[in-house]
Parts: sequence; structure tokens; C-alpha cells
Amino acid sequence: MADPSSYRPKPGEIPADPGVYRFRDAAGRVIYVGKAKSLRSRLSSYFQDIAALHPRTRTMVTTGASVEWTVVSNEVEALQLEYSWIKEFDPRFNVKYRDDKSYPYLAVTMGEEFPRAQVLRGAKRKGTRYFGPYAHAWAIRETLDLLLRVFPMRTCSGGVFKRAGQVGRPCLLGYIDKCSAPCVGRVSEQEHRAIAEDFCDFMAGNTTKFVKRLEQRMKDAAAEMDYEQAARLRDDIGALQRALEKSAMVLGDATDADVFALADDELEAAVQVFHVRGGRVRGQRGWVVEKDDEAVPDLVEHLLQQVYGGESPEGVPREVLVPVLPEDAAHLGQWLTGLRGAQVDLRVPQRGDKRALMDTVRRNAEQSLARHKVARAGDLTARSLALEELQQTLELPDAPLRIECFDVSHIQGTQVVASMVVFEDGLPRKSEYRRFIVRGAVGADGGGVDGAAADGPVQVDDTAAMREVLTRRFRRYLDDRSEATDLEVDDRLGEDEDGPAGARIDPDTGRPRRFAYPPNLVVVDGGLPQVNAAQAVLDELGIDDVALVGLAKRLEEVWVPGQDFPVILPRTSEGLYLLQRLRDEAHRFAITFHRQRRSKAMTSSVLDTIPGLGATRRKALLKHFGSVKKVRAATEEQIREVPGIGPALAATIHTTLAAEQQTATPAVNVTTGEVLD
Repeated sequence: MADPSSYRPKPGEIPADPGVYRFRDAAGRVIYVGKAKSLRSRLSSYFQDIAALHPRTRTMVTTGASVEWTVVSNEVEALQLEYSWIKEFDPRFNVKYRDDKSYPYLAVTMGEEFPRAQVLRGAKRKGTRYFGPYAHAWAIRETLDLLLRVFPMRTCSGGVFKRAGQVGRPCLLGYIDKCSAPCVGRVSEQEHRAIAEDFCDFMAGNTTKFVKRLEQRMKDAAAEMDYEQAARLRDDIGALQRALEKSAMVLGDATDADVFALADDELEAAVQVFHVRGGRVRGQRGWVVEKDDEAVPDLVEHLLQQVYGGESPEGVPREVLVPVLPEDAAHLGQWLTGLRGAQVDLRVPQRGDKRALMDTVRRNAEQSLARHKVARAGDLTARSLALEELQQTLELPDAPLRIECFDVSHIQGTQVVASMVVFEDGLPRKSEYRRFIVRGAVGADGGGVDGAAADGPVQVDDTAAMREVLTRRFRRYLDDRSEATDLEVDDRLGEDEDGPAGARIDPDTGRPRRFAYPPNLVVVDGGLPQVNAAQAVLDELGIDDVALVGLAKRLEEVWVPGQDFPVILPRTSEGLYLLQRLRDEAHRFAITFHRQRRSKAMTSSVLDTIPGLGATRRKALLKHFGSVKKVRAATEEQIREVPGIGPALAATIHTTLAAEQQTATPAVNVTTGEVLD
């Protein structure tokens, strides 16, 4: 624990202007980001008597080792910069809104050549329009099935779409008129995109014009005595109306609004939001957050930053209804207006239908908080108990807040890879996961690690692979630590303004380097041989502040370096459960990477070996010629016609393919002995 007075800035150094500040720990990691109208007033409040601070704030300032700030011209800029830094650094002590469950969205991939409608979860992708979230995936599929009668757009995967184009026949939806079949050219790219845009317009709430348009077409068809077409249009109108009925009408004036409500206790708060478009509830979403010492207006401000910070202009509604206004609601409203490109009304509803809807959303938040407290109580206790058990059993000086686990994966020596997974505070931190391609762990009687030897499978030494991976990981850590020491010396000489923390931050991206932070505990998958090999790496590198254990699969024994007998944890031990989760996650991550490389190796072509020919140009080349065989038969002039390929690269491609064709072993008909083309 650091003494906050050791890094407290002098009062005269801190400006009284608005700005954004960052606290860093001893390793240089950003642990908290905040904004203030007056940096001097806000930062001074952190360096008062420690006993007067909130427990979590006290932990933050004692964990920190330095503080830095950036002055901005106004509070709107401070909001934007604070959101950018929180998203970039994911600080440990900032408020984190966790979704209380995974919500499905109806997504339209407008960034693709032929947009596709599908159900998606997880992080939002660029170039995709999202509608929802919905409570259940089946509700999306029912709505989509109804709307495909009127908006027959593509819903198939890329593989199905490509295969239909190759055989010249659409899938079933194309035959029953629920897809316009762009795969076989029934509609052009522009026509299909127009259908997708109309679909998005309808889902965004502009429903009336489509119903009126179909009604007019139905009347025209009936007047022309085309009763079959009129009946089809009548059914289409019915499909639109049934789709609209699935969304509850809550506001009669076609309001576009997001309605937020909050339920809280001393420790946590649950937030719910109803997304209302065209007066109908189009989606619902919920979050849970640890309150600490933050007031409800501050929680609302951070919530709106998280919800709208990464949204496209279409995702910000005309009205944002909240239970209480943030302290700087005017600046927050300006920020939202800038995101939307039009006026956004941020307010608290006082009466009428909107107030009644707010009460409904609040009741949902209260129920969500009650469910979360029941589920979360055991989880928090279990994680704390697991870390405490590991500390006591392994005789560690502190609880292992950061644990890294390593695993090696291969099949008979081919595509040897390894994984590193990271758990912080007992939970996975997937942004810190790393993958390794192992190249130097082949046995004496084996061949190369990327292929089998001529006389049998490659022999791979798992302990050698583990040595290689740990050496690479901790050598990078030592390099970063050495660089930080050099910067610290330069800082004392007045040659560096960033201080020693700068070494752990990549100057190009502004993000932490890959291996900048050491773990408290390293777990390897294996028994005593693997543990001793790992300990030898740490000893060679002179690392003595990182604990090490191995977890053997057969009896789930915990091996400690230098001990002849394993540590046996009870089968009901929370510490053992945590180690098992680490080992299983590392194994899953390694297997996934191994399968990806194996699949890529099986589908790779000679084009992958041409220097200077990246994935984009390779794709353009195949799209232009259709196959590698046709590329091989093309001249340099024909290759230069492909967009993005210049004379030098065209010459390289032509020369490489010609040389490959001369050295290739010809195919022979085994019956006649004839050489085949």
C-alpha cells in the first residue's frame, strides 16, 4: 500500500480549470479516470485524511502511485475525453455497468454487399444496424418471419449464400417468396439494398407509410380486378399489423424515447431501460453496478455515457427520460445532441403516460436488483474465499489478485501453440488473454513443428514448449521493467515528462503493452516436471516475486516447485474450483487457437506464400480471376488489372506461381500412367 502523500502534487501545480485526471498504480496501469469542473478542487479531495475517505476511494488512493491530468476547454469536452479513456483503459475502480443477462438484437449487416438480417448478441459491430434488445431470440425470429413477406431480404449465412450462387438455385426461402434471392441474380445489389433500407426504416418506427403504401396498392389491384395480387397485399398488411402488435403500444403520440429507472441499496444499484420507438416498446435492457460512494445523479451520468458513447446517431432518441437529472445535465444534453446531430431532450417526466411508464420501468429495476442480490451473494463470497484459501495454502504474502495460467496444445507435433489466460479478482479478464505459436519444442527424432516427419509423427517436448512460452512472456516483462527504470532515471534528470509509467503504455496506441504487468501467481497445466521446468525459467530470469504452481489432471493435485509431494486441496475447496476454472479456460483457449491454425493450414494455397500479397489483395485477386489456376495462367499485364496490384507485385506473383508450377509433382493416372493436367 502506497502513502498518498508520497505522490500528492503540489497545490500550485494543479490548475483550477476543467479537465480529466487519471490515477496510475506502481506498475503504470490506469486504475481510475474522472473529470472535474475544477481539477484543483477535485484532486485535493483525494489527498485529505485517509480515514475520512470512503473505503473504496481509500483503497484506490493507496493503490495508486501517481496522478496526471489533462486540461480541456469546457465540460462537454471533459465528458468526451472521460468516456474515451474509460473505454480505452478499463480502469479497475471506475463504475462498471454489467448487463444482468445477454440480450439478443435483430441486426442488419448494412456494411455487407448484400445486407443480411440475423439475431446477434455481444459487442456491436461496425456497419451493422441493431434493433432491440429483445427479451428472447424466438421473439426476434417470429417478428422477422412475419416481415419477410413484405421485405424479402437475405437471412442466410455467407456459406449458404455462396453455395446457392454456385449451383444457380436459391434456398427454400427464395422459392416461397420470403427472400428476393440476390444470390442467383433475381434482384440487383441496389434493389436488395433498397429492401434492406425499407426494413430498417420500418423497424426504426416509421411504420405508417408502409401500411398506407400497401393499402393503396391493394386498392389499385382490386380496381384493376387483379384479385390475386390484392389478396396477397392484404395478407402482407396483416403480417405488418401482427408484427406491430408484438410490440406493446405505451405512448400514443409516436414518441421516440429511452426511459431509464433505477433501484438501489447501500451497496448496489440496478438500472432498467425501455427503448420506445414510434410509441412502442422496441427493447428492454438492464445493468447492475456497485455504488460505492457515488450519488444517484453521478450514476445516471456514467450510465448515459456508457449507453450512448459508442452509439451511431440513429441509436440516440429524441427524448431521454431519467429518474433524476445529473449535476451537469445541461452539458450532458449538449453532448447527446452532438452525438445525434439533432436536439435531444434530457429530462425527468413529471406526469401523464411517460411518468406511468417510468414507474413501470422502476418496478422492473426493483425486481432485477432482488434477483441479482440472491445470485450475487454466493458468487462474491465464493471468489473472496477462493483467493483467501490459495493465499493460505500456498503461503503467499498477499491474495493472488492476478493469476495467469498457461497450456500447450498440438496433435502429434503439428501446429504447436500455447495459451495464456488471466483472472483478476477471481474473474476472467479476456482482454489480457494471449496466444503463442511455439517453434522450438521439437524432439530429437522429430521434424518441423508445422508438419510431420517423413518417418512418423513429430515428437514434441511439452516441458520445452512450456519453457519457451514462459521465457517469452517474462522476458517481455523484464524488458518493460528495465525500460521503466530507464525512464525513471531520465525523469530525475529532467529528460522525460511521462515518468516511469510511460514504459508500460504503447506510445502508438496509448494502451498497456502486452506483457506489461506481472502476475501474483502462475499456474501451469501439468505435474512436477512442468512445474520444475517453469521454475527454472523464472530462476534463469531472476524473477523471485511471482509464485508458481501446477495442476495435474488425473487427481487434481497442486504441485509446488521443489516439493516431492503435492498439496491436496479438498474436493469442496473454492480455491481448487478456481484453479480448475483457470486450467479449463487455458485448455479451451489453446484448443481453439490450435483448431484455427490447423483449419487455416488445410485451406491455405500457394497465394499465402507470396511476399507482399496480403489478405485484401489476395481476395481481390481471386474475385477477379475466380481460382488459383486462372491466376497461374494469367500474364503480368492481366494481373496488373486487379485493383491494388502494381507492376512490382504483379511480377512477383507471376514469377512465384510459374516457379511453383515447374517444381510441382505432376498428377498421374494410376491406370494408364498418363500425366494429368
